[in-house]
Amino acid sequence: MHNPLVSVVISNKNGLQWLPKCIASLRQQTYFDQMEVIIADNRSTDGSPALARQELMGFPRATVIINEKDGGIAGGQNAGAKAAKGRVLFFLNNDTWLESDCLENLVREFDVHKAAAASPLTMDYDDDTFQSIGNQGMDLFGLPDSGHPLDHTAECFMATGCGFIVDAELFRRVGTFDEEYFLNCEETDLSWRILLAGGKIIGVPAARLHHRGAAGVNPAGQTKVIESRTSDTKRYLSNRNWILSLLKNSQHIFLLLLIPHLLMLIAEAVVSLVLIRRWSHVRRAYLEAIADAFRMMPHVRMWRRKIAGFRVRSDFWMLRFLRLQPSRWEEVKRLFIVGVPRVDKR
Repeated sequence: MHNPLVSVVISNKNGLQWLPKCIASLRQQTYFDQMEVIIADNRSTDGSPALARQELMGFPRATVIINEKDGGIAGGQNAGAKAAKGRVLFFLNNDTWLESDCLENLVREFDVHKAAAASPLTMDYDDDTFQSIGNQGMDLFGLPDSGHPLDHTAECFMATGCGFIVDAELFRRVGTFDEEYFLNCEETDLSWRILLAGGKIIGVPAARLHHRGAAGVNPAGQTKVIESRTSDTKRYLSNRNWILSLLKNSQHIFLLLLIPHLLMLIAEAVVSLVLIRRWSHVRRAYLEAIADAFRMMPHVRMWRRKIAGFRVRSDFWMLRFLRLQPSRWEEVKRLFIVGVPRVDKR
């Protein structure tokens, strides 16, 4: 049997609720006979690996990998990618489902535009409310913008993590996902490296994907997000990993963004203390995140040497993605709509 064109890789952790619809949507793809499905399980305790094997019966190429340890989304996706045989890899979250021509449209535009990576149009799980189609730029605090809808295929700064298609050879050449990230920002870090290596990233509105989002830390509401909720650890990883991304991928000019970025985190920590009124959250999500990022400088230096080996684009070239509007403005507006987020102690 010939090698598949597309390897769909799903990193799974306790996805019993989400896997049946996700896998069923893969079964309905017009590209069904040109893909393989690999589910890399991160030590689930809800029986989802057995469910996945059952749901994948009848697929021409499908496997479930049980990882020796929980390596987070980054580790799970890398484990799946090691077993993949496709020319392109499609990293897919378990709390998603694809419209039937999603993969066909995504791969067609990927090839036509000679892209290295691409994002489908991502919408809410139950309807067509826009979520993302990738990020178009980065603000002066070094954060990606929230993105906006596209009416045609266009270049992007970073691809969306819940449905991320990438050239398999380039994915391996730029170093795969950084497993130290565990989860949060691993796809934006990879996108940055793809751009530095000379690749093009596109958003494809004709490829339509539906995503629940934050299902692990914000489970209330089933398929709908009905509250603003996060956890100490998720905020810690998000804050730490963005500092790591700036330190790793910036050549010189973008390193200056660390100054406003750190000032922003300190200001955000003060506001969080006032709103959430829990010092342990501020210590974990902000102070430890900043300290641990700089404590990981040996890891950063290793990556900077690796990136220097394939970098063909400078920070001067990357300036085209710099934006003036602060990315966190959307989060500020959300406070007035849904109120202060609930933060779990974990």
